[in-house]
Amino acid sequence: MAEEVIGTVKNAIKGILENVNSNASANKNETITNEKKPSTPEGIAVAYGSLVIMAMLPIIFGSIRSVKLHKLKKSTGEKADTMTKKDAMYFPLIASVALFGLYMFFQIFQKVHINLLLTGYFFVLGVIALAHLLSPVINSLMPAAVPKVPFHIHFTKGEGKHKEDIINYKFSTHDIVCLIISSVIGVWYLLKKHWIANNMFGLAFAINGVEMLHLNNFVTGVILLSGLFFYDIFWVFGTNVMVTVAKSFEAPIKLVFPQDILENGFTASNFAMLGLGDIVIPGIFIALLLRFDDSKKRKTRIYFYSTLAAYFMGLMATIFVMHVFKHAQPALLYLVPACMGTPLLVALVRGELKVLFAYEDHPEEKPEKKEKKEKDESGSSSGSSKKKDSKKAK
Repeated sequence: MAEEVIGTVKNAIKGILENVNSNASANKNETITNEKKPSTPEGIAVAYGSLVIMAMLPIIFGSIRSVKLHKLKKSTGEKADTMTKKDAMYFPLIASVALFGLYMFFQIFQKVHINLLLTGYFFVLGVIALAHLLSPVINSLMPAAVPKVPFHIHFTKGEGKHKEDIINYKFSTHDIVCLIISSVIGVWYLLKKHWIANNMFGLAFAINGVEMLHLNNFVTGVILLSGLFFYDIFWVFGTNVMVTVAKSFEAPIKLVFPQDILENGFTASNFAMLGLGDIVIPGIFIALLLRFDDSKKRKTRIYFYSTLAAYFMGLMATIFVMHVFKHAQPALLYLVPACMGTPLLVALVRGELKVLFAYEDHPEEKPEKKEKKEKDESGSSSGSSKKKDSKKAK
């Protein structure tokens, strides 16, 4: 897709995480039986195994795409949109307000009407996210007989110095094909709410989220994960708010897989679930570690692979505890210690703690350096003007 779509999808993903991150947490791996026959052990194993694979894939592909996006922005000199320490501190509070707000909405208004609005909202976002994800694939598969005709929609406001862009969107015929395919899948989701269509949208949200939501440094990631660690525990174990919202919330903000697929095939309806918040939040932290590995020009990506393995173990622990106690679990209770502790341990063993904490994706100039640079530039410009004046006098 055109580069302008990146900003739209990025803002959409941020909005989704603020409103949904924890809503989906209660869904995390919780089996909804609805008084159905218990699933077979084989069916349960297939369902949870599929969820684990679907959780790992967005982190792997999203992290790789985040490295490419980071390099692209550095090469073009474009200012990156990264999460600051202040954003990380406020994120759990904003998510809590959004979660409780949704809970109150479901208590006051009818669930059908709220979910109707949410379905339309996520349909638009899902089509955009899926089209952005499919764009490289469609471009590579498109036959040469189909021309790639560029288009540019540009609306401006004002003139001269006051001229502002209202719409500045570039796209091609290949992008239109991506949008049509994504729209067909979106209509399928609207009409049937099929679990495969749900997962396609969910995977698109997760991959785009890991790709575009950048943590600038390790400390910011620690602040974010630590805040959401306590937030997740409180809303799952301390109240029924998260569970209530999660069961009432109908949107592709979770990955699902039927536990009775061996018996009923694709028409199965007894689902195991995993919230997107449990994928995207650790995923953006793991993507930061991949960019850190890439910056060191190493042959091995030790921080990325070790933390990815720790995420896998944390996810397995979540599923095990949930299955034993038959109760929804705050997955970040297990994922955060695993994802934060592993790179710290690796850095300690390798003697790279200072290097890890000093790394920044987009290092900012210190105020002293900026002032010195401005003085140098002003001095050089005044010096050149003096030379010109002396030449004129001669």
